[in-house]
Amino acid sequence: MTKDLVTCPIENTVKLLNRKWTIVLIRDLFLGKKHFLEFKENNPNISNNVLSDTLKSMEKNELIVKKVSNQSTEYYLTDRGLRLNKVLYELAAFGLDELECGEDADLEIIEMFKDYYANLLKVSD
Repeated sequence: MTKDLVTCPIENTVKLLNRKWTIVLIRDLFLGKKHFLEFKENNPNISNNVLSDTLKSMEKNELIVKKVSNQSTEYYLTDRGLRLNKVLYELAAFGLDELECGEDADLEIIEMFKDYYANLLKVSD
């Protein structure tokens, strides 16, 4: 992890997550994806080179760990990466509340999706 941090914790966190695909790959890891091809299948618009570079960056920043066996390579969230669960939940909640649904939104459906993300990301109230 690079130590050239600024004094604002929000800016530091944004710097950590600033690569275009980082948040999406973290989401995929929470969804149980762990292989390169699974990330690629879930995000067909990402090139192999960008995916590889993003995974390397995430590993360097201690968000994930790469485990290589003679059979395959798998990626797992580290404790640091797992702590982003609340960040992802709040991004999902903001998207549901402010971006996706509008005035005609069915509040029951929004709450259903929030519950889904809360369970997926292991977020408790």
